[in-house]
Amino acid sequence: MSLDGPYDPENIFARILRGEAPAIPVHEDADALAFMDLFPQSRGHVLVIPKADARTILDAEAETLRRLIVVVQRVAAAVRVALLPDGVVVTQFNGRAAGQTVDHLHFHVIPCWQGRPLKGHGHGQMADGDDLRRLARDIAAHLEV
Repeated sequence: MSLDGPYDPENIFARILRGEAPAIPVHEDADALAFMDLFPQSRGHVLVIPKADARTILDAEAETLRRLIVVVQRVAAAVRVALLPDGVVVTQFNGRAAGQTVDHLHFHVIPCWQGRPLKGHGHGQMADGDDLRRLARDIAAHLEV
């Protein structure tokens, strides 16, 4: 995917937003959805996506970004309280050359612990669904309203 081009409404995140593909939600509001990454780089890895159609940060509306980053911040704070990591990575990729694997704007919120290296982006193995559901509940319980 280059940085230019039309939005593909059949990407997996668009399908999740329409209820056509499953996800394990952590938070949802009128503007955004946060859900567990099925192939996490670290235990507790959460994805945050806008409900607006945007491929990258470069083609998203400014208001979409303002609302989305507030959700990213809230999720990162909840991950910190729920899982007690030593740090939290917040990252976002634009285009294949930068590492973007799904053509819908999204942020990664990844808890980090000293001595535990992150798995490669897009190279992890699928996590256990029951564990992801427990993590989602724990993180959601610490979201500030």
